[in-house]
Amino acid sequence: MKIKLALLYLLLLPSFARSQNVDINLLAKLNPSSTSADRVFKFVSDKAIITTTAAPFALYLAGTLAHDPELKKNALQTGIALAGTTAMTFALKNSIERMRPFVAYPDKIAYKGGGSGYSFPSGHTSSTFALATTLSLNYPKWYVIAPSFALAATTAYSRMYMGVHYPSDVAGGIILGAGSAYLTWKLQKVFDKGYKKKRIYSD
Repeated sequence: MKIKLALLYLLLLPSFARSQNVDINLLAKLNPSSTSADRVFKFVSDKAIITTTAAPFALYLAGTLAHDPELKKNALQTGIALAGTTAMTFALKNSIERMRPFVAYPDKIAYKGGGSGYSFPSGHTSSTFALATTLSLNYPKWYVIAPSFALAATTAYSRMYMGVHYPSDVAGGIILGAGSAYLTWKLQKVFDKGYKKKRIYSD
């Protein structure tokens, strides 16, 4: 039931934001014309997808070198969560077809680079939050949770700062990324539990 409500909210976010005109007004405040931080947020924004794509491969390599099957399993889980998030993000973008804010409001939004295709939800945000959620669930330590979500939050903000996403795009990305990662993690737990039971009965 919670998943259905979250998906409904996800689909209603763009139309609600447009009707209330909240999105563009808030984005205008988060998207300065030019500041000394431009290079920093552009770097974060540009490297986000590279980071999330490399993460499962890096985890799997580390697990292989350390002969750690648990780490390798978590790497595969991370890859599945990211693949699922990417697929759902792509499907929603092409179903909703929301124009980018710098395209729809060129007089209000300063375009700072990046961003092609449709706007809702934010793919950078969904991917980084999927990664942060997966890592935090598998390794619930402060030194994993804090930096992973700090990176995800900074990436989400950078997409608005760059003028390529509305706040509701980012909110949708957070829900989608975190939700798909949690669902993948939960399914892995169910699979592991069933596998252990099967081994016990077979032995």
